[in-house]
Amino acid sequence: MNPHESLIPLLGRGADPEQLRHVRTIPAREAVNEPWPAWTHPDLVEAYGRLGIHEPYRHQVRAADLAHGGRHVVIATGTASGKSLAYQLPALDAVHRSELRVRADPGKIHDDGAVALYLSPTKALAADQLAAIRSLGLSTVRAETYDGDTDPSSRRWIRDHANVILANPDMLHFGILPNHAWWARFFRRLRYVIVDEAHSYRGVFGSHVANLMRRLRRICAHYNSGAEAGAGTGQSWPVFIAASATASAPGTSFGRLIGAPVEAVAEDCSPHGATTVAFWEPALTEQRGENGAPERRTAVAETSDLLANLVSSRIRTIAFIKSRRGAETIASITRRLLDEVDPSLPQRVAAYRSGYLPEERRALERSLRSGELLGVSSTSALELGIDISGLDAVLVAGWPGTRASLFQQIGRAGRAGQDAVAAFVASDDPLDTYLVNHPEAIFDVSVEATVFDPSNPYVLGPHLCAAAAELPLGPAEVPLFGPTAEGLLDRLVAQGYLRKRPAGWFWTHPQSAAAMVNLRADGGGPVSIVDADTGSLLGTMDSPQTHYQAHTGAVYVHQGESYVVEDLNEAEHCVVVRRANPDYYTTARDITQIEVLETRRTTRWGDVEVHFGDVKVTTQVVSFQRKALISNEVLGEEPLELGARDLFTKAVWFVMDNRSLTGAGLIEPQFPGSLHAAEHAAIGLLPLVASSDRWDIGGVSTAIHADTGVPTIFVYDGHPGGAGFAERGYEKARVWLTATKDAIEACECESGCPSCVQSPKCGNKNNPLDKDGAVRLLGMLLADATDQMAPDTGGSTAPADPDGAPQAPAVQ
Repeated sequence: MNPHESLIPLLGRGADPEQLRHVRTIPAREAVNEPWPAWTHPDLVEAYGRLGIHEPYRHQVRAADLAHGGRHVVIATGTASGKSLAYQLPALDAVHRSELRVRADPGKIHDDGAVALYLSPTKALAADQLAAIRSLGLSTVRAETYDGDTDPSSRRWIRDHANVILANPDMLHFGILPNHAWWARFFRRLRYVIVDEAHSYRGVFGSHVANLMRRLRRICAHYNSGAEAGAGTGQSWPVFIAASATASAPGTSFGRLIGAPVEAVAEDCSPHGATTVAFWEPALTEQRGENGAPERRTAVAETSDLLANLVSSRIRTIAFIKSRRGAETIASITRRLLDEVDPSLPQRVAAYRSGYLPEERRALERSLRSGELLGVSSTSALELGIDISGLDAVLVAGWPGTRASLFQQIGRAGRAGQDAVAAFVASDDPLDTYLVNHPEAIFDVSVEATVFDPSNPYVLGPHLCAAAAELPLGPAEVPLFGPTAEGLLDRLVAQGYLRKRPAGWFWTHPQSAAAMVNLRADGGGPVSIVDADTGSLLGTMDSPQTHYQAHTGAVYVHQGESYVVEDLNEAEHCVVVRRANPDYYTTARDITQIEVLETRRTTRWGDVEVHFGDVKVTTQVVSFQRKALISNEVLGEEPLELGARDLFTKAVWFVMDNRSLTGAGLIEPQFPGSLHAAEHAAIGLLPLVASSDRWDIGGVSTAIHADTGVPTIFVYDGHPGGAGFAERGYEKARVWLTATKDAIEACECESGCPSCVQSPKCGNKNNPLDKDGAVRLLGMLLADATDQMAPDTGGSTAPADPDGAPQAPAVQ
């Protein structure tokens, strides 16, 4: 099958298991080295030599040279390619030389001192980088982490004396920028800002971080930091260095993130062992799901089996899954399976995810590095660049959201140079089913662009307030925040948040401006998860998640222990849970209506119109289902009485008339089911072209929509103001809908199932659905489709009236 098919039996199902759909081999790669840059201080060369690094890779040298020369740079190479050395080299060289000058003449004030700021999306990654820097043994480098776990008594010393500070965007936003006067000495000497795992800043989180970077650049310019590095270039801020996974146009993406031109280094010259990648589709079961649809064995159950097989053979393995609950469940099932084989093995398996307390995370990281843990089930918290060498296998349970994430995750295997095996285990989802049978869509297509929208008014507005609170915002600085900033500033003045004076905009509101921004959530959070029996804090959850994951009766899992939610108190931002051992999980269902507010872009495909613009989405979680952990069988459904929530966001929608549908061979009674099925499948396939998660987006379809008057399919961003996913869908509509049609046609079911047209969160119980009708409808949409989509026209008011007649019933 391929040169490394002998690795497939490591998964525990023989050499040619029925679940195996395809095998791809990522070939081994030889190293390409270059001498150390001439400007590198000999002490650094010696320090790296003590760690066994005697000659850097070519991409490390190229990136370090660009940064040392004062150019913003992003290094976008694979997992374990040594990106950290590329940014450590120029930053530590500057810090080391500065400290040597101070030691040589301690009585002199050195204006050209140098410090560096390192930013990572996770605390675990910052802790890992701290250990790497300290391992160099440079007495001149005083590196410290500065995050929410930092002892308050240590923070002043770190601010005044550390010359390499490792923080995260949250601490930069809440702790550093609002108190920049206390950090004046640090900002005056700030030479390098390192942004690690830059590809993870996408969607709403990426939009927040993009505006945070603009605020950081503004404060740096105020203190004239990086003057020496920017000499002759017009720069008055530090040099920004980013490390990223492989991505489409990394220079463009990181340039949008910081708002400045960026050079990209993308040629990977590091060595890596060959990796055998198995595309694994769980078998169909005899279990029948909603409306009699066939169901596959769940990716959670399948991955638990594979992880148990690998661990029982003493093969060090990480299993990745997107959800916290999934990570906990895989660890729990795997322990139970291993206990039947060897009672000494269950304790060598653990779950790892965000939301754990700091001491829990650190202990797990130590156990994983030491080899005490043989198996870990993790969310993307361990996808990022934590240095874990010696792994033999990686399991990916369900599509991780992007090709970049998939390659990051499977790249965790073989980090020590050995050959390794990875398996992508498809979940019962249209995109997963499509990809497991079309590996060329992963390997033969360039990775996605990182999608985010810094101009989202729900994101940009609070950041403008925060910027004005940090320093009055002058007219010359407004373009830094984009073309929509000036109009938004006028609205903030009218709302009483800012006051305009000839010198600019001033923050005059009694509220904390920083508190208006929640970098990692869409508002209203976080919510505390509290144990009813002990009163202890188990973890936190963002407020928008609570109606779906923390309603009364929901199952909540923490460190392998299951809890059932007894009360969701939205007023107190608290969820009360009690220990239980249910053999099921829960999933919420909602109903949705949508209203067109403004059309920004329109393209015509023959008789079909494709639109992009602003919409109002009203969603209400109405019930939840209990489903068996292993079989996915629906055990019961209960109603919920939760309030409706309005969401003002962006959408792409497809408008067609009855004549076009009948011309495609459909009769009028088929319209609702055909539209509904096409909508569900399109939601499932959007991540193929946009770096989104299925749960980041939603949809509505209706045979007669109140605003269009004709059959319409909507797909919208599930975040206030939009996240860029719907717009990407508009721009790639032909590719997106073609894959959607192919996925439905390729599915082996007769009339629709979760692998093609059923949705797990459909409030209408996946009824009506017409699989064959959806294929005909999509064929009609694509008959005159092109890749040329109309540019943004600046918006035009749609005929919708928020106070007008209610909409016609819509199918979600």
